[in-house]
Amino acid sequence: MKLSRVCIGLATLAVGLLILSGPLTRFGLVHFRTGLLLFAGALLVAIASFTVSAVALMVPRLRGDRGRSFAVALGLSLVVMAGPAVFVQKARGVPAIHDITTDTENPPQFVDVIAQRAAQGAMNPPEYSGAEVARQQKQAYPDIAPLDLGIPAPEAFVRAAAVARSMGFEVVAENVQEGRIEATATTAWFGFKDDIVIRVAPTSSGARIDVRSKSRVGRSDVGANAARIRAYLAAVRG
Repeated sequence: MKLSRVCIGLATLAVGLLILSGPLTRFGLVHFRTGLLLFAGALLVAIASFTVSAVALMVPRLRGDRGRSFAVALGLSLVVMAGPAVFVQKARGVPAIHDITTDTENPPQFVDVIAQRAAQGAMNPPEYSGAEVARQQKQAYPDIAPLDLGIPAPEAFVRAAAVARSMGFEVVAENVQEGRIEATATTAWFGFKDDIVIRVAPTSSGARIDVRSKSRVGRSDVGANAARIRAYLAAVRG
């Protein structure tokens, strides 16, 4: 078998693994860890194809008259490598935590979404993860903090709920008396579900909004929960 065919085959396999990793996980056809292995496998296979193709293009004896085939394999490999490489880079740059909140001393608590979490097989418990996670969060995401609004709490609650819906969160509960909104967000590729609880409390100058976002599965959220809280608070702030 010609080397160029091997490279094309590897690049095509990498594309297939990458394409399948998300939908298979999202629709529950494979365990999420299997989906992540497919994702990682796509990166490894693409690296192999890229390396061999690059060497062949630089060595005339290996390249022969198949330069275009090697170039195609190289291009496909680069496309596949981009997504997983960014994912890995993000994972290496953030702590392996998955429970982020604007108030680490008195985090908002999940109530209504707990039953849904249990029914849908959440592996991470709903309770706050504790002091060590709070320490790592403060070090990695020092900007995550409560939002103070100069409007009455009832008005702030309405705005908070409206923003949650506008961001595509599946709102599970709105408890006006307790100032609590609970919702679920689903990630785009793998379909991972993260639960959100928003607390709106009256203050002397208006209202304070606290947010907590926690992943149902996995040890690290690769920064997704912190990014979600930032985006949500920015939208509420207007």
